[in-house]
Amino acid sequence: MDGISAAALVKQAHGGDTVLTDYPGQMKALADIAADQSLKKLFICDLGLSKKNQDEFVDIVSSLRKKRVSVTYVDHHMIDAGTARRLSNLGVRMVHNTNECASVLVYDSFKSKMSDHATFVASCAAITDYMEDRPLGSRLLQMYDRQFALISATVMTYNIVGHQKDGAYLQSLVDALADSKFPHEIPGSFEFAQSQVERLSEMIAKVKAGLKKTRNLAHMEITDAGAGGAVNFVLGLSGKDVGVAYKAKKNEDFYSVSVRGSRSCRVHLGKIVNVLASELGGSGGGHDRACGAIIPLARIKKFVSELNKRVAAA
Repeated sequence: MDGISAAALVKQAHGGDTVLTDYPGQMKALADIAADQSLKKLFICDLGLSKKNQDEFVDIVSSLRKKRVSVTYVDHHMIDAGTARRLSNLGVRMVHNTNECASVLVYDSFKSKMSDHATFVASCAAITDYMEDRPLGSRLLQMYDRQFALISATVMTYNIVGHQKDGAYLQSLVDALADSKFPHEIPGSFEFAQSQVERLSEMIAKVKAGLKKTRNLAHMEITDAGAGGAVNFVLGLSGKDVGVAYKAKKNEDFYSVSVRGSRSCRVHLGKIVNVLASELGGSGGGHDRACGAIIPLARIKKFVSELNKRVAAA
């Protein structure tokens, strides 16, 4: 939800068009945007650069700055220090803080241009990114009834996860949130979330039967649902500190991988996955206890094996 919410808050504050993309399509989407000769201002939020694409990203941004396009980068994922310096030297406005979610950072940066409802959107994003206990996020959440915020964030998350391939629907969510609508005001949102809950409840038995354990993590291939929806079950039901779920993308040559860590996990999974995924010809990264990756089909066993070793060694 964080990326959708960040896009909605930027749209509320600055207007303009929104382009949504996932990890595999990031650089192509950015290159397409950069080719627009009428572009004057660009906000890039919740991107999650990896070692595989950071140099290409800097090159594209450099071309934009040469055309005097204003670029603002808002993110909470880890970023290579050298890459951050290069972007700053290009004149990019850097809003980067790994201790808050991207939506909270967007709100904090442009709140004077937003409605009061923006605090609710940012609060829900903090909840879904497991960052509602951070300084800014927790302060925003205190404005609302906690249960109301929790159910609203959950409904939005299930609608987003269940419509991952429906770009038009995801754009409509951006517009609705930018227009200061609550999730319960979006037609069909609660009904769809209920259907997703029913699917996830059926997954519990499948995860119990199918998860595999190594010394330092549990993992499972998912065939009939999204990896992001299953990985928390893999983590929780296994009793391990790290859970991994992966699903082969239809008609693609890679796995979509989700990784989660328990509260007792003492390693930064995002850092480990960023490096490991790049070494295996993929890309990835994220937060300390929640991250993702794109891994070539033939390398998924190697990914799991190496992650198991590096979690122990970190």
